[in-house]
Amino acid sequence: MSLVVTDTLEDERVEFTADGDITLYVCGLTVSDDPHLGHARLWFHADVLHRWLEHLGYDVRHVENVTDVNEKITARVGERDDWTEERDVAEAFTATTFDAMRGLNLRRAEVYPRVTEHVPEIVDLVETLIEEGYAYESNGSVYFDVTRFDEYGKLSNQELDALEAQGEPDERSEKRNPADFALWKADGVSETAAREHAKHDHGAETPEGETWASPWSEGRPGWHVECSAMSTTHLGDTLDIHMGGRDLVFPHHENEIAQSEAATGEAFARHWLHVGLLEMDGEKMSSSIGNFWTVPDALDELGVNVVRTFYAGAAYRSEQALTEETIAEAEERWERLSRTYDRAVEALDSTEARAKAEDDDLREAVATARDDFATAMNDDLNLREATAALLDLTDAVNRHVDAVDEGDDDGNGTRDADAAYDYRGLREAVETFEELGGDVLGLQFESPSDGDVDLAGELVELVLDVREAEREAGNYERADELRDALGEVGVEIEDGPDGATYRFE
Repeated sequence: MSLVVTDTLEDERVEFTADGDITLYVCGLTVSDDPHLGHARLWFHADVLHRWLEHLGYDVRHVENVTDVNEKITARVGERDDWTEERDVAEAFTATTFDAMRGLNLRRAEVYPRVTEHVPEIVDLVETLIEEGYAYESNGSVYFDVTRFDEYGKLSNQELDALEAQGEPDERSEKRNPADFALWKADGVSETAAREHAKHDHGAETPEGETWASPWSEGRPGWHVECSAMSTTHLGDTLDIHMGGRDLVFPHHENEIAQSEAATGEAFARHWLHVGLLEMDGEKMSSSIGNFWTVPDALDELGVNVVRTFYAGAAYRSEQALTEETIAEAEERWERLSRTYDRAVEALDSTEARAKAEDDDLREAVATARDDFATAMNDDLNLREATAALLDLTDAVNRHVDAVDEGDDDGNGTRDADAAYDYRGLREAVETFEELGGDVLGLQFESPSDGDVDLAGELVELVLDVREAEREAGNYERADELRDALGEVGVEIEDGPDGATYRFE
């Protein structure tokens, strides 16, 4: 079965097509606040798509932008003593965003382009649109004339005559048509916009944000043109997949299509995939509303595997509710997968795992799980059914291990002293969990032995910290006792100029 996706532009399920490497552009975050689970839902689904395409044999060129120019960022200047300009705020939240991405075990993109790095490309794109007759200058600003692009509205299925005005109220007198949108804005951020988005009192001086020179004015790029410039710079004129949140279909992605295709004469993206919103307390999770859970806080409380299992509980294209019930289900599902994986590894690595032991039911369950998983993933990335395929495999693994542990190798209720684990069957099950659950779904399985070593290392580090404190306090006899105690349990300590090091004997 070929991969089928729900394409927003076609407004239906279509077979995914591509030639050679896959170019994937993901509309990234405006770094004006700490990232929350609503932002991370898009990251997760883009990550799983990336992983599944690689599993299918494609090379994926994944680009995800960072919007570091925005009035919401400017509005936070001065909120902290070290936030003296727009870039300071953007850098702080870009750092927390990257930390959250790493904490979520996301595949790294090929590049994370920032708006501030691509102003020359933005200016070039705007100049092209003016030259081709799709844009016009007005009082130092530049606007895209939506009436000049015949297919405007094709992504959001809207008629031009029915569109409402776009942009700020102060733009309306400058535009030919109410639905025209800004490509370049003269001057900096307006005092009204800065105060509207501020989380603190600016006092008498309202920040205006960074500006750049252009043929039309000293100003700032429009929001929509930024993504067109960054995506085409790094991935070419036509993308295989453009992905983003459902709330970006209009006006952001509609405007991206218009300006990109008007400039290049080529289709901007072959497939448009949009991720539904995450809801909390019946509303879209949003920093502005205040009903959000930051990614670091969620990871601290739930762990990366529960968070990823939660996201896998609903289709990417639908809305998803964050509730106590949906979190509890994710915790139970991950616990089943993790506990069964640990049991399988322990049995596989034991002396009771034999080359000639065979459990046809277990081996058939592995094959079925792999087939069902692939069918689900190719069916518009049906992650809930893909996870269910792995959960079905946990039942087969547990039946096999239970039967051998009870001495009932063939399941007939008769005790057999020679009962043994099916080494090959368990190895295939473990590899299935690691390949499909780990490499594709991004779950982090850890064998019991690895966990024991990690815990032992943490405990040794703790004892060494205590020992160092005793030495600094002059309690050398107590420090020696701690060193000797570690030696008795197989930990060799060596003191050096840079501190103590250890190794397990």
